[in-house]
Amino acid sequence: MKKKKKAGLPPGTLVHEGERKVERVRITILDYDETHFLEREVERIEECFPFKDEPTVTWVNIDGLHDVEIIEKIGSHFNVHPLILEDILSVGQRPKMEDFDDYIFLIIRMLSYDDKNGDIVSEQVSIVIGKNFVISFQEREGDVFDPIRERLRNKKGRIIKHGGDYLAYALLDIIIDNYFTILEKVGDRVEVMDEEIVANPAPETLQEIQRMKREMIFLRKSIWPLREAIMGLERSESKLIKKSTAIYLRDIYDHTIQIIDTVEALRDMISGILDIYLSSISNRMNEVMKVLTIIATIFIPLTFIAGIYGMNFAYMPELKFNWAYPAVLVVMVVVAGVMVNYFRRKRWL
Repeated sequence: MKKKKKAGLPPGTLVHEGERKVERVRITILDYDETHFLEREVERIEECFPFKDEPTVTWVNIDGLHDVEIIEKIGSHFNVHPLILEDILSVGQRPKMEDFDDYIFLIIRMLSYDDKNGDIVSEQVSIVIGKNFVISFQEREGDVFDPIRERLRNKKGRIIKHGGDYLAYALLDIIIDNYFTILEKVGDRVEVMDEEIVANPAPETLQEIQRMKREMIFLRKSIWPLREAIMGLERSESKLIKKSTAIYLRDIYDHTIQIIDTVEALRDMISGILDIYLSSISNRMNEVMKVLTIIATIFIPLTFIAGIYGMNFAYMPELKFNWAYPAVLVVMVVVAGVMVNYFRRKRWL
């Protein structure tokens, strides 16, 4: 449905594809070096333009993508290709990295966990890395970058001494590290569900299993391409990535591999839980059928006896006995008792 907005339009036409998740676009600027720090929220995108040629490192963060004019202006001033701007506005992109002469373009999924509903909330983050600037584009306000902002405000850590490539690394690192938090919460849900399956499998449990399988498919689609993007960034020969930063990018790549392994392990666990659920339901059905079969088996000879003495023949000597009725009842009880005892000895009961 979203693609209908661009049907028939030429490549590079800027159209926002996705939901409008903020009322207004929020633009913030952080400009810094070892001796200087500036943080400002601006109303007009043109206020960011003078920072392009400054020797300091500038981080421009844009929350909200629905205002196409803002994206077009900043792309024009920072010489970002229209096709890249098109990808920024198309929020369904897979994670990727593209290396240009003057900048590097990255797309990554930023995930958060809704503790209330137990849902994983996803958002596309686009990052443009230039010589001395980083521009990040987000769909909504609120992110996982606050620890980075605090380090910059307090002038702590390596980030204040390095360039834009290290800032981009820090943004990627904190997004990827947040994946571990998400997967830990998903893992807790899987363990709880595993206990429920063993104790009391219910139809609601099957719905939860299907929901988590969809989440794992989504996580896999979000994380697997990221491995290629980080590898491309690490091995890039771009002059924008210093050798000192490439070492840290290798660490991000290792984290990505760990996350992929965790996702695959969780997928296997969920598939195993589904198998256990189906086996439990099948075993419960078998138990019910076994009980019904035993009951039917016990009543077959009793029905046979009752059927014989229910026939209306004139010459049945047993019908003339004074104790015939209680005698038949005793015989039926004895037959039933013998069969129940036999089933217990066979451990069928």
